[in-house]
Amino acid sequence: MESKSISDLQNRCKMIKKFLTAGIGLFLLSCQSPEPIQGPYFANGVKNGWADQNSIVLWTRLTQNKSAHFKGHPFIEISREKMKSLAQNQDVEGIYNTQIPKGLTLKDMEGYCPGAYGEVQLHYYLKEDPVEAIVTDWVAVDSIKDFTHQWKLNGLQAGKKYRLKIYARPQKGQKISDSIFGQFLLPAYENTAKDIKFCVVSCHDYNRRDDMENGHKIYPSMSKLQPDFYVHTGDIEYMDKPFPYAMTEELMRFKWNRLFALPFQRSFYNNHTSYFMKDDHDVGYDDSYPGKDYGTVTFERGLEIFDKEQFPTYSKRYKTIRWGKDLQIWIVEGRNYRNQNYLEDGPNKTIWGKAQKQWFYDTVSASEATFKVLITSSPILGPDRKNKNDNLSNAGYSFEQAEILNFIKKQKNLFIVNGDRHWQYVTHVKNTNLWEFGCGAGADVHAGGWKQEDFLPEHQFLRVKGGFLSVSVSSGNLPSIVFTHHDVEGNPVNEVGF
Repeated sequence: MESKSISDLQNRCKMIKKFLTAGIGLFLLSCQSPEPIQGPYFANGVKNGWADQNSIVLWTRLTQNKSAHFKGHPFIEISREKMKSLAQNQDVEGIYNTQIPKGLTLKDMEGYCPGAYGEVQLHYYLKEDPVEAIVTDWVAVDSIKDFTHQWKLNGLQAGKKYRLKIYARPQKGQKISDSIFGQFLLPAYENTAKDIKFCVVSCHDYNRRDDMENGHKIYPSMSKLQPDFYVHTGDIEYMDKPFPYAMTEELMRFKWNRLFALPFQRSFYNNHTSYFMKDDHDVGYDDSYPGKDYGTVTFERGLEIFDKEQFPTYSKRYKTIRWGKDLQIWIVEGRNYRNQNYLEDGPNKTIWGKAQKQWFYDTVSASEATFKVLITSSPILGPDRKNKNDNLSNAGYSFEQAEILNFIKKQKNLFIVNGDRHWQYVTHVKNTNLWEFGCGAGADVHAGGWKQEDFLPEHQFLRVKGGFLSVSVSSGNLPSIVFTHHDVEGNPVNEVGF
């Protein structure tokens, strides 16, 4: 298609049919999109988050190139002792010079995916009604926030699947340089009986992917199950692991950009309703808490980069979502509202924070869903390693654990699903209604931290391998819920039904 015909077509699209409400117009999908001819591009795809019956948040980023520089030079591995010294001394020059070969810069390294100035425009429409779509105004990406932009969409239709397309251009008056497709499904209202399936994952970073060219195998494996939605419980990337240790904001962004450019991840996020949670390694150093900074990045800044820049933004980092008549989920936040791990255990020591706990009690008590699933970034029941002191299953948080579990014991059909631990497990406390399902790490190479032969009385299932968890809710006269652990290829390895 020639440049003149592209311009004419764009003008004709704008004139066909439109209305203006807060800068939003309608267009007819018969208008064809042009092929990319120059940057900026969408190497990091599109992500969505925080979907409920009538709203969702969309995220994208503009990049200089169509893909990351995966053929770049490898980083130098330094010892953890050296890393800790550099982090403690905030030695910026040393952070780079010890990890990047002499004569090279960050742009020469494997996975470099620089952002780009430009503008983006969103088109979205109901899958079942593609004739008319809503078009947003062109808007510049935010260079301060790593060349990203987010849209909060409201007034959507519950239970419906939407499709979207995002266009890029360098600046006003210039031709479209790239476009990307995506889709998402919204949850149905509480009076709608509907079968639901969702997947839960945890713990996978770039350097421990199991398909070196494409990313993590669990993503195409999950796609085959056709889940209604997906939850990542955190430790999406590890800032405190080598290649490189991300002790500056620039290196943190480098790691996020590299991970999101992997084909398996990018394709999955483009096409599935998602909820992204975070944990300690996403923010900075292991078992991070207020005051535990990492290199030049404060704990608070690590939270901000995750919450407001690299992932879909939501004012609170916790939310409950009803997925039809028989399922309601609770997504809770484990980093933003906690205090220091080293404090003495008692009523004032917290991971969830007072407001989030009260919200949880109130919303669970008000729920009439048949099945309730609490999704947490880290364990509540465990068991966990005895030397850990960072989650509710650890002795250092016994007071808050007991408080939450005493509430859960009084509920009907409330189950715990968690990430963080690098092994798959099912825990049940005998003579109670307490069940916890640990989804496990996202790759076999990432699994560990527990011995397979260390099968404790509370374990109903234990597997020190990678994979994911799927949860299936069947509606009807006698609703049921099934928790299935899968290996990385998607094969079921354990199933528990209620």
